[in-house]
Amino acid sequence: MPLTPDQLIRDEIRALAAYHVPDAGGYVKLDAMENPYALPDTLRAEIARLAADAAINRYPDAAATALKDRIRSAMAVPDGMEILLGNGSDEIIQILAMAIAKPGATILGLEPSFVMYKMIAAFAGVSYVGVPLRADFTLDIEATLAAIAQHQPALIFIAYPNNPTGNLFDHAALLRILDAAPGLVVLDEAYHVFALESFMPLLARYPNLMVMRTLSKLGLAGLRLGFLVGSPAWLNELDKLRLPYNVNVLTQQVAELVLAHADILEQQAAAIRAERSQLMQALTQIAGVEVFPSAANFILLRVANADTVFEGLKQRRILIKNLSRAHPQLHNCLRVTVGTPDENRQFLESLKASL
Repeated sequence: MPLTPDQLIRDEIRALAAYHVPDAGGYVKLDAMENPYALPDTLRAEIARLAADAAINRYPDAAATALKDRIRSAMAVPDGMEILLGNGSDEIIQILAMAIAKPGATILGLEPSFVMYKMIAAFAGVSYVGVPLRADFTLDIEATLAAIAQHQPALIFIAYPNNPTGNLFDHAALLRILDAAPGLVVLDEAYHVFALESFMPLLARYPNLMVMRTLSKLGLAGLRLGFLVGSPAWLNELDKLRLPYNVNVLTQQVAELVLAHADILEQQAAAIRAERSQLMQALTQIAGVEVFPSAANFILLRVANADTVFEGLKQRRILIKNLSRAHPQLHNCLRVTVGTPDENRQFLESLKASL
């Protein structure tokens, strides 16, 4: 008789819950940190022509040379640094975890933070250590340094700004982590365009530093393109784990085209930053809502009964993220993506009605 999943699949995998994405049909969708703005019609027409002419009967450029060159200029990648492309940042996280998965290796992260760091560590069979943030979600640098000294992590993930809390950690504290880390430190700058802060200029100064970014938050979430920047000595090794043709021809060509119009993406990001300020101000004026500072395109808030409020919003066709059970420090917390002015207005009206 064939073996069952319980007999064949690793215990730590069976203990996981799959990453769940709810159906958003018919909702004002403010749950996934997406850019709410469409690209201009002229650029969309160019994309349509690209798609029509794309050689989808052929494999894409395995090295994605043209796209990497465009990323170098659009993202101010320092000279001498290499780029690794992934099918979203998730694939890059997985490549990193697989690369360091020696017996006894440890991945260190901060908690609460992006759940995929811990999940992918489990996928790769690597020990994971999470260092709690303080109650206000700021970095506990002494606890973090103590954990680094104790566990000697091969890899450290730090989201900057942090997801789901939205805040930027203290720059000087992060430099102390870079100095103390025995292995790689990956600064996940998925929301850099909303924070206007980056460790990219420090790559040459810290050989163990890597900067990871994604185009998803910029308005290209449907393309699934992430990238890692760092020393060629490291990225040449990591590239051996990248599956062939992992970035398809349409993603390569569309991303290259859109990044040639980076001013459009910056204009949209500026609009989101302005809306974020207005939304935060409005939220602070609602009784019973605690609002946490954000340098991202979302806002974390705490209410007395998150489950009830979340369901009330859903009944009013507003979909945000209920984080109340995601981590003990996120009890009664909700996360809302900054939308268009009209979407934000609908959210605020529905939130008031749901409290």
